[in-house]
Amino acid sequence: MDFISVENKDVLSLLSQEKINALQETAAQALETLEKGTGAGNDFIGWVNLPSSIDDEMLTSIENTAKKLQQDCEFVVAIGIGGSYLGAKAVIEALNDNFAAYKKSRGARILYAGSNIGEDYLNDLMDLLKGRKFGIIVISKSGTTTEPAIAFRLLKAMLEKQEGKQWAAEHTVAVTDAARGALRNLATQEGYTTYVIPDNVGGRFSVLTPVGLLPIAVEGYDIRALVAGAVEMEKGNNDAVMTYTTTRNALYRDGKKIEILVNFDPRLHFLAEWWKQLYGESEGKDGKGIFPASVDFTTDLHSMGQWIQDGERTIFETVITVGKQNSEVTIPTDDEDLDGLNYIAGKRVGYVNQMAQEGTKMAHIDGGVPNMTINLPAISERYLGQLIYFFEKACGVSGYMLGVNPFNQPGVEAYKRNMFTLLKKPGYC
Repeated sequence: MDFISVENKDVLSLLSQEKINALQETAAQALETLEKGTGAGNDFIGWVNLPSSIDDEMLTSIENTAKKLQQDCEFVVAIGIGGSYLGAKAVIEALNDNFAAYKKSRGARILYAGSNIGEDYLNDLMDLLKGRKFGIIVISKSGTTTEPAIAFRLLKAMLEKQEGKQWAAEHTVAVTDAARGALRNLATQEGYTTYVIPDNVGGRFSVLTPVGLLPIAVEGYDIRALVAGAVEMEKGNNDAVMTYTTTRNALYRDGKKIEILVNFDPRLHFLAEWWKQLYGESEGKDGKGIFPASVDFTTDLHSMGQWIQDGERTIFETVITVGKQNSEVTIPTDDEDLDGLNYIAGKRVGYVNQMAQEGTKMAHIDGGVPNMTINLPAISERYLGQLIYFFEKACGVSGYMLGVNPFNQPGVEAYKRNMFTLLKKPGYC
């Protein structure tokens, strides 16, 4: 059985094995704390055993709801912010044809709203949806979070005006709290299909709940394989988790305050965006935490590459390598050879990209940037399921190693209080 794996051998020229080994006991204690549920925030660790608890009835229901939306709609708008959309978008963008937006669709396409308050964004979205059949998946525990609430109010009114209240209700799905909140009350009143966000699963850990599974299923991807991959990682050993957590925390204690997640495949861009929220919101507390950043190589080698090579040595890189590509493109011979590329004629583009990856790693290590590697056998539902669960578990362990509660986000409320005061929201004036 193939699993993702983690290698830290390229760190050892810049950080001693002894410093990593010194954290093994701390990591083991943090892992035990997480698995036994005895640490801070333990009321939000329902995701730890979530994959193996997902039953066939739930998956069948999600698949049937997705099928109805696929058949009846040209677009489905997933409304949510943070963990309520990033996980789904990470998986969908990783699995999608890079130019799917410009090709004939096999069914409804997922669009996104509620992740910003961009007036032009919402106007452009509504302009696209004008006169077209669309459905809505609105994702919010409370139903009152500002960004998604604004988007839902606008799109709900638009859909009801275009198609009528009954059709709109039949093609609106609410993923929300089991029993309370404004969205739950509205869903009951309007007769929406509903799915539950478990009380003990925070938004950034919710991609394997209906929050992520329903939009992924609407795009036509195999949610059973995604869940199965996560189950494999849940039931497998913790070697990858322990290697990653001990190494990154040893680097942090050695003065490397910024972790850059690197990919050499553009399909993984939004996986990095999800990872940044997962780690930033989980670890950045009490004046502590590794700053999560990301780059897309080789693209960003022509922009951020200079800083990474020669800038302040407070960074380390974690590189996701993809073992098998889904296609083969071979570079042709050209008789004129004006571009000087005949030396690689006959080679696959993927081989050239692999050599770029190896050359970059060598250069950055020589420049004093430690490199860790996560090996992803291929980009598929199964391996993405493994990777998602791996990152989630490693995040919980790493947070406890730092001595913070990885499952709250008290700092997020500061901007909201100021914004509500400025907007003169009742109770904030």
